[in-house]
Amino acid sequence: MKRMHIGLKVADIEESVDFYSRMFGQEPTLQRDDYAKWMLDDPYVNFSIDVHGVGPVGSAHYGVQVESSDALAAARAHIDEVGIDRDDQNDLICGYQLQHKSWIRDPHGVPWETFFTEGVVEGSSYGSEDMPECGC
Repeated sequence: MKRMHIGLKVADIEESVDFYSRMFGQEPTLQRDDYAKWMLDDPYVNFSIDVHGVGPVGSAHYGVQVESSDALAAARAHIDEVGIDRDDQNDLICGYQLQHKSWIRDPHGVPWETFFTEGVVEGSSYGSEDMPECGC
């Protein structure tokens, strides 16, 4: 099964965590001083907020989270089959987690990622030097 991902840039993490926790009716599943993530089952979405990335507060990127490296390989094959250019990143620290992802852009330049997350990397920073311009 695939899970939608929305990564939203915010100005104030504490204020936003309070708002979205009340809105979703649950606390974040992962939270740091500059990042928070809710893995929601209803709706089935990975919703994250952070203070990083390019663009104004309220800007976002979108994606589809897959459950395995095999599912990511299948998604990459599909992207290639339908003729969309993609940029891959493997072994990337993003949102304090080890991820493997492929980025595409829609006709208006909106970034979409398809990604597989291996898990939280304790002691890591928010992201590595290889993070894309749009954030992650």
